Amino acid sequence: MLSPALLGTLMIATFMVLIMTKRMSAVTALLAVPILFGLLAGAGAGLGDMILEGVIQVAPTALMLTFAVLYFAIMMDAGLFDPLVRSVLATVGNDPVRIALGTAVLTSIVSLDGDGTTTALIIITAFLPVYRRVGMNPLILATLLGLCNSLMNYLPWGGPSARAAAAVGVDVGQVFGPLVPAMLAGLLATLLLAFFLGRSERRRLAAHGFPVSNGSVEPVSPFMADAEPDIRRPGLFWFNLALTMGLVLGMAFGLAPLPVMMMGAFAIAATVNYPRLRDQKARLTAHADNVVNIVVLIFAAGAFTGILNGTGMVDAMASAALSVIPPSIGRYMAPITALVSMPLTFVMSNDAYYFGVVPVIASAAAGYGIEADAIARASLIGQPVHTLSPLLAPIYLACGLLGVDVADVQRFALKWAALISLVVLAAALATGAFPLHTG
Repeated sequence: MLSPALLGTLMIATFMVLIMTKRMSAVTALLAVPILFGLLAGAGAGLGDMILEGVIQVAPTALMLTFAVLYFAIMMDAGLFDPLVRSVLATVGNDPVRIALGTAVLTSIVSLDGDGTTTALIIITAFLPVYRRVGMNPLILATLLGLCNSLMNYLPWGGPSARAAAAVGVDVGQVFGPLVPAMLAGLLATLLLAFFLGRSERRRLAAHGFPVSNGSVEPVSPFMADAEPDIRRPGLFWFNLALTMGLVLGMAFGLAPLPVMMMGAFAIAATVNYPRLRDQKARLTAHADNVVNIVVLIFAAGAFTGILNGTGMVDAMASAALSVIPPSIGRYMAPITALVSMPLTFVMSNDAYYFGVVPVIASAAAGYGIEADAIARASLIGQPVHTLSPLLAPIYLACGLLGVDVADVQRFALKWAALISLVVLAAALATGAFPLHTG
C-alpha cells in the first residue's frame, strides 16, 4: 500500500490537474477526489465521519458568507451606494488625477459586496465613458479596478479569505482581523499609485494638446443600476447607512460572532427595505446563484480537508516536508508563504492553491511553531497578482468591456500588482499579522 504522504501528494495533484484542465468543477473535484483516495487509504466506513467533521468546521464560515453576500446585495439593490457613485462621477471632471483616484475609491466601495464580476460591470460602465472623454489610457482603469477589488476581497465574505480559513480549519474572522492594517496599507498604496498614474496621464495628455480641467462636470454616463429604479429605496438611505456602519463597527469590536451579526443585519435590512414577502423573495432569487456557488464550495472544501486530515495524509506530507526543509529556512515559513503566493496564485486557481497547497504548508509550518491562521493570512498576500491570472474569467470580462487585450493589461499592471503585494507583505510583518520568523 502507498504511504499516506505519497497518497496525499497524489490526491492533491489529481485535484489540481482536474480543475486546472477543467475536467471537473471545483465542487465536484473537492468531493470525488478525496473520497476516492480515502478509499485507497483504507479509511472505508470512517470516511463519513471525516467528511462530517470537516463540514462542521467550515459551517460557521458558510453561514456567515451566506448572509454577508445577501446583506450587501440588498444594500446594492436598495441604492445605498448610488449617491456616492454620482458624487464621485460628478467630482472627477476632466482631471486625470481625480479620475484615477475616483476609480480607486469607487471600486473599493462597490467591492464591499464581494462579487468581482458585479464590481467590474459597475465600475467600467460608470468610468469608461469618462476615460474615453478625456483620452485616458483604459489600462489604468483595468489596473486600479483589479488592485482595489483584490484587496477588498480580504474581507471575511471575500472568496480568498473564506477559502484560506476553510483550508486550515480556522474561523474566517480570526484570519481577517489581524490583516486589517495591512489591507488598509495596500489600499493607501493603491491610492498613491492612482495619483501617480493620473499625474502621468495629465502630463501626457497636456503634451498632446488634450484639454484637461480641474473642475467638476456632469458625468456623461448614468450609474448602471439606475436601470432598475423599482428596487431602489432612496428614502431609506440614512437608515441603511446607519445599519451598515453599525454592522461594520460591530465586526470591528467583536460584539458578537460574525455569522450572528450578519444574520441579524440581513433580517433587518430585508424587512425594512422590502416589507412585502413577494419583494423579499424576488431579491433572494436574484442573488441565489451567487450564494449557492459560494456556500456549496465551502462545504465541499470542508469534506476535502476532513478526509485529508482524518486519514493522516496532511500530517504525513508535513512530516515529509519537515524532513527536507532546513530549520534555518523553516523558521521563515510565513513570509516565504507570502512571497510564493504571488507566482503560485498567478498560475493556479484559488481553489487549487488554497485547498491543495495551503493545508500542507500550514501543517509543515506548525512544526516550526507557526499558527495555522498566520499561514492563512500569509497565503492571501499574493491576491493583487492573482487578479491578473489568465485562469480567471473576470479578467476576460473586464478586458472585453474595455476593448483591450489581456496580455496588454498583464504587461501594464503586473509590476504594480507585485509592488502592492510587497507593500501589504511589509505592513503585515510590521503589524504582526504573521511573524517574520520563529525561535
